[in-house]
Amino acid sequence: MRIVIAGGHGQIALRLERLLAARGDEVAGIIRTAGQADDLREAGAEPVVLDLESASVDEVAQRLRGADAAVFAAGAGPGSGAARKDTVDKAAAVLFADAAVRAGVRRFVIVSSMGADPAHPGDEIFDVYLRAKGEADAHVRAQDALEWTILRPGQLTNDAGKGLVRLEAHTGRGPIPRDDVAAVLAELIDTPATTGLTLELISGSTPVSVAVKAVAGN
Repeated sequence: MRIVIAGGHGQIALRLERLLAARGDEVAGIIRTAGQADDLREAGAEPVVLDLESASVDEVAQRLRGADAAVFAAGAGPGSGAARKDTVDKAAAVLFADAAVRAGVRRFVIVSSMGADPAHPGDEIFDVYLRAKGEADAHVRAQDALEWTILRPGQLTNDAGKGLVRLEAHTGRGPIPRDDVAAVLAELIDTPATTGLTLELISGSTPVSVAVKAVAGN
């Protein structure tokens, strides 16, 4: 299986790349700068240098052709301003989804945020971020050509993953290690029965594979 990940140098993406490569998948990660390439190679992924803030749909589609799945895990980051919430968290996600459609990649998983909502009120940076993520999610949901799943993790931590989660349409707020987010993403990629679902994720008591099968109705 070939999987292309946007935001390939992100903390969740690097963890996901290691998991996918270890199980034998062919993984490519889209990164902004060549200086990040060695980290991806170390994780077992092919680095693809492309700036999603300036690339065209055709340029991104070219990198996606032949893939079995696409994962959007890019983000402007907590230190970024409102402008980059729009260009990365919203526009780059929209671009990546449109490129997947053009390239004929059906399976599409996007890492969103708990509370993402196009109508979220407020003027703080985090409010802008939640609106941007919400608008990106809305665009993805409108793509009939995609078998999409939206994952909305709770508060991300760098604690060691336990492989025990709560994965539901609505979980309420709570922490979740990035290790466990990556593990859930790996399962979701392989579970197209979760197509059309928007799922919240926090730490819990259910093993990852069991939690994903449960929401898929298996």
